[in-house]
Amino acid sequence: MLKPNPTKGKLIIVEGIDGSGKSTQIDLIYKWLQEKGKSVYFSEWNSSPLVKSTTKLGKKERLFTPTTFSLIQATDFADRWENHLLPLLKAGVIVIADRYAFTAFARDVARGVDPKWVRNLYSFAIQPDLALYFNVDIETAVDRIMASRAKIKFYEAGMDLGLSDKKITSFRLFQGKVLEEYEKMVGEFNFKVIDANKPVENQQKEIRGLVNAMLRGWEGLPNPTLSAKKYEKKQRETVSLQEKP
Repeated sequence: MLKPNPTKGKLIIVEGIDGSGKSTQIDLIYKWLQEKGKSVYFSEWNSSPLVKSTTKLGKKERLFTPTTFSLIQATDFADRWENHLLPLLKAGVIVIADRYAFTAFARDVARGVDPKWVRNLYSFAIQPDLALYFNVDIETAVDRIMASRAKIKFYEAGMDLGLSDKKITSFRLFQGKVLEEYEKMVGEFNFKVIDANKPVENQQKEIRGLVNAMLRGWEGLPNPTLSAKKYEKKQRETVSLQEKP
């Protein structure tokens, strides 16, 4: 188990196989929380500038082994954690992450990397206050990805594992392995399972209920922009009252 969150902030993460629709839902939650006047920060997997060029080259040239792929992703996560996620959590911000350490626990292990070794790489991370797992069947995931873009990427399909010389078949096989690893983590890491086959509106309603329950009685860092607007409005109202005879 990861250690509990010791900060003033709240950490919400989403997980699921590619094509589960999690990114759509997290974007809606991010905008909704901003509208509620919360300070919110969004971070996504594999987005650190520290290793961006190395990751891009490695993928292009297909140089990664399961172990080196695991290490480069852990480096990416550690950089974002130390320089962005943790400082903001300490300040009282709601941090929303599109994928978290659990992505490594699922994908790396599906690639044959030792589970204990992978978990040790991320031992500095904390248990999210809310971990949303979007559960979807493989066929639906494939249909969604093929409808949204022209092709499935090499590593996304697990082509590096030699499961099949056909990309879509390899994707089904690899993502099936990833799905199995996610299922093992549901109880261990207290995932809130969202049926990703439900309509978007139904999923969002359920998620907002979970977020509201988590934030009940919590006071975090107010959104500075909205706070400034409220302050300016109050000042105008005060001046207006003073000007009245």
